[in-house]
Amino acid sequence: MKDDLDITHEDKPEGVEEVSPSVEHSEKLRRLSIYDVEGRSAHQLSAVFRNPLEGIPREQLLEDVDKFCVQYGLEEHRELFRKGALISQNPRDAQNLSELTEDEKEAIQREQTHKWSQPWQLYFMASMCSLAAAVQGMDETVNNGAQAIYLKELNITNEYLTGLVVGAPYLACAVIGCWLTEPMNRYLARRGTIFVSCFIAAVASVWEGVCNSWVNLFIARFVLGLGIGSKSSTVPVYAAECSPAPIRGALVMMWQMWTAFGIMLGNIMGVAFMGLSDDLSWRLMLGSTVVLPLIVCAQVYFCPESPRWLIEHKKIEKAFQAFRVLRSTDIQAARDLYYAYIGVELERKVNKGKNFFTMFLELFTIPRNARATLASWIVMFLQQFCGVNVIAYYSTSIFTQSGYTIQQALLASMGTGILNWVFALPAFFTIDTWGRRNLLLFTFPFLAICLFWAGFSFWIEEGITHSKKRVAMVTTGMYLFEVFYSPGEGPVPFTYSAEAFPLHVREVGMSWATATTWCFNFILSFTWPALLRAFKPQGAFGWYATWCLIGWVLVLLFVPETKALTLEELDQVFSVPTRKHAMYQLRNAVWHFRVWVLRQKLAPLPKFYEGAERLAQAREK
Repeated sequence: MKDDLDITHEDKPEGVEEVSPSVEHSEKLRRLSIYDVEGRSAHQLSAVFRNPLEGIPREQLLEDVDKFCVQYGLEEHRELFRKGALISQNPRDAQNLSELTEDEKEAIQREQTHKWSQPWQLYFMASMCSLAAAVQGMDETVNNGAQAIYLKELNITNEYLTGLVVGAPYLACAVIGCWLTEPMNRYLARRGTIFVSCFIAAVASVWEGVCNSWVNLFIARFVLGLGIGSKSSTVPVYAAECSPAPIRGALVMMWQMWTAFGIMLGNIMGVAFMGLSDDLSWRLMLGSTVVLPLIVCAQVYFCPESPRWLIEHKKIEKAFQAFRVLRSTDIQAARDLYYAYIGVELERKVNKGKNFFTMFLELFTIPRNARATLASWIVMFLQQFCGVNVIAYYSTSIFTQSGYTIQQALLASMGTGILNWVFALPAFFTIDTWGRRNLLLFTFPFLAICLFWAGFSFWIEEGITHSKKRVAMVTTGMYLFEVFYSPGEGPVPFTYSAEAFPLHVREVGMSWATATTWCFNFILSFTWPALLRAFKPQGAFGWYATWCLIGWVLVLLFVPETKALTLEELDQVFSVPTRKHAMYQLRNAVWHFRVWVLRQKLAPLPKFYEGAERLAQAREK
């Protein structure tokens, strides 16, 4: 009987064509190159994007480079770009290229042996991106301590008004901010978008600090969201486009780590201004967020523009200048420029005649894309409905309900922020070793336990002795939640969404993913006060604990692993039918239970993607 997991002629992934071993490798790749993509199915494009230069005859490649140099006024660098193209065509064989000098070979070799040896301008750019991430994190949590005071000062007693004011920035992100990303990037470029979004954040911060009514505060926070949405989509892309390949993942990961730092900083501001009068303290807490975005605004134009954006807008010479700033040697700059240029031209051909709406529909109508859309939606949805921002936005109020004074509650909230940042650091190492899927499957049960722990602790009766026990139990549950959240659902969603979509729909896919997370962010922040009144802390925490358990099942069935896979391998993974993926993972879960819990000795299950791997090998032949 045929194994369900094998991918044969009858049940191969959608859009994957049979490959005859007699077809020459170079000729096949030639057909898949940039010169012939308009007529190809959207299912089959990832193989083209993997390395569009691979298989092009040497003479043709050099001729194309010469035309490129003439077209864009780079004739004086012709030999440099020829070498760069040859390296890009076969990176593993770079040390054997006779055209390269010894210094150039050493520079290429150092990318692997000394990958953190980079120009200072690259790290200056990374620091700017980190501060932009901290701006966002601080904007999210500085309201935590402030709202415990301004609700009384502004006479906000209705729970729905409380949720509306707290969630206003995330409503703006979901309905407007994220969808402004594409037009803002098109007309203002990456740096301009970052500058405008941070300037908006700075203005909104001052506006928040001088509000005299809940309506004014709601509008100020809504405007704040217009800056958060476009920045959250642009900064990771900008970092990825400027970073060299060997450290690209690590630098993009900095977004989540420094967002966690900003979250901690916001909590610290709550403690710093808690000793002042009530009317002044909450204004200074909210207004303190003006500093970081102004620093980013002053810093961003000292960084080079994204070379990829410059290439997309036919500013090739400026793109070369940007790469020369961001790379250690000219040979690396020429190599990366030409390779990026070919990729952009390929995308331009693939998306010819398409608009945003057409590409958005492809997220749901192409089976391979639809599976990536579903998986990204799950991890983004769960980033909010795991309950983390209940703690980020309302921990001060929760701590006061458990028995703390307002000063003690602010200090305890600062502890959640510190833990959020400290335990985000291990994700830098574990996300590419354990994998995205395994991190989620490991941490979700602990998130559920911690939320049940914190919620059920409110059943401890009040009284001098019992109150101390309740405070200790609630605090421990919330602190442990941050410990397990930061290396799992913290960094995984943005990383996963950035790599799951094919390149030709990635920007649209990321807009969808970020809009998802901000939409459910607003729903969580808006509904928490009403949820707390209706179900008490026990039921409210139990609601999100249950979603953590549901999330574990959703990840198990519908979220494939994407760790360390090439574009073509990702295409094969997301081409496997959802039913087969879910059935295998159920059997895999049962196998692990029997082996590790019941201590039974069982033969290992066959690798799930074995069939896809064989098909990929067949395509190589």
